[in-house]
Amino acid sequence: MSAIDYEFDTGSRSNRDQHDGAHTGDVEALRPLPRISVHAFCISDGFHRIMDQCAVDRRMGRVSLKITHGNIAAAASMFSSTPTPNLVIIETDAGPRELLNELAPLAEVCDPSTRVIIVGRYNDIALYRELMRNGISEYIVAPFTMADVMAAIASIFVDPDSEPLGRTIAFIGAKGGVGSSTIAHNCAFGISSLFSTETVLADLDLPFGTANIDFDQDPAQGIAEAVFTPERLDEVFLDRLLTTCGQNLSLLAAPSMLDRGYDYERGAFQPIMDLLQRTAPVTVLDLPHTWADWTRAVLADVDEIVITCAPDLANLRNMKNMLDALKKMRPNDKAPHLILNQVGMPKRPEIAPNDFFEPLEMQPVAIIPFDAQLFGTASNSGRMISEMDAKSPTAETFSQIAHLVTGRATIKKPKKAGLGSLIEKLRKK
Repeated sequence: MSAIDYEFDTGSRSNRDQHDGAHTGDVEALRPLPRISVHAFCISDGFHRIMDQCAVDRRMGRVSLKITHGNIAAAASMFSSTPTPNLVIIETDAGPRELLNELAPLAEVCDPSTRVIIVGRYNDIALYRELMRNGISEYIVAPFTMADVMAAIASIFVDPDSEPLGRTIAFIGAKGGVGSSTIAHNCAFGISSLFSTETVLADLDLPFGTANIDFDQDPAQGIAEAVFTPERLDEVFLDRLLTTCGQNLSLLAAPSMLDRGYDYERGAFQPIMDLLQRTAPVTVLDLPHTWADWTRAVLADVDEIVITCAPDLANLRNMKNMLDALKKMRPNDKAPHLILNQVGMPKRPEIAPNDFFEPLEMQPVAIIPFDAQLFGTASNSGRMISEMDAKSPTAETFSQIAHLVTGRATIKKPKKAGLGSLIEKLRKK
């Protein structure tokens, strides 16, 4: 032990090795951070910008983050009169010899449970070892990214031996009646059957949800009990609310009743989403076409978003607005997946797919033709498209979407579900 004992609580250094993959800058590979308090002290504009980026990232949504312009001395002065947070991040330009001496006053005012990350200028292995030996949790040297900082935090506060959080996929329509729920239900069924993965389909449209109809179920309980009695939520209670729809598929059904008003606070769905993430490998959320605080909160917190639209002007406008809003809400996440549905409806004027997506500067992952017979028969019989006709182009499209949203494949070109010459005719109009 060094003559200078800083008495920081180091925790296990094995975490560092567990998270080396996250230090590559792949922010999407990072898991959401727990509810912790973090105070960052910056001396450069560059590091301040990186911490600002962290502050608005969805994976930091539960973190209480403060950012202050100041050095180690400023941190020691502040914490001499106020409690220290769970984590202190301090940027310094001090050399190896000076750094250890400058940390001494901070060590005297830090709570034993507080962790410390140092952001320094010198790539010195001897310095690193000395810092680790004296209780510093992590030492970061430039160049680094926002993902590196968040990965360093995760290496301290996320247990690498715990079960990984489940993947959450939200489906929403750019307009009502575009078939978003049907696509969500078929994709949930596909994920559960194709990959033999335990999947939960949660119908968040409490007054008008159709998941119970599409799967020919009439459960007595469902998501309403989870939302309106969050104090009862645990794994046992959740098991009672779930309805089995297949070998690996469970349904958290909406009541689909109008006996009450369905007004929610912003975080109303957060407890059930947290529980589903801990207990289900994949959760598919069927969101109604509405834009409220609770909808925004759900969309900000999920791993993947799929937006369904139909080829008309109102859908194009709504899609553009949603993409702009989601980009502000999720600045460090990839763009949502877009699906163009109900293409080729008889006697309906439509915007050609190329013209529809040109102003969005994005391409759809799937183009699904209007097929009243196939979808109507499946809905009325309480069955999925792959159950009706497993070899149909539409069933293959749902299979490809299931691969995409679970990270098992990348669709480079939109699947056209058998449109064939129809697309060519649309392009010629």
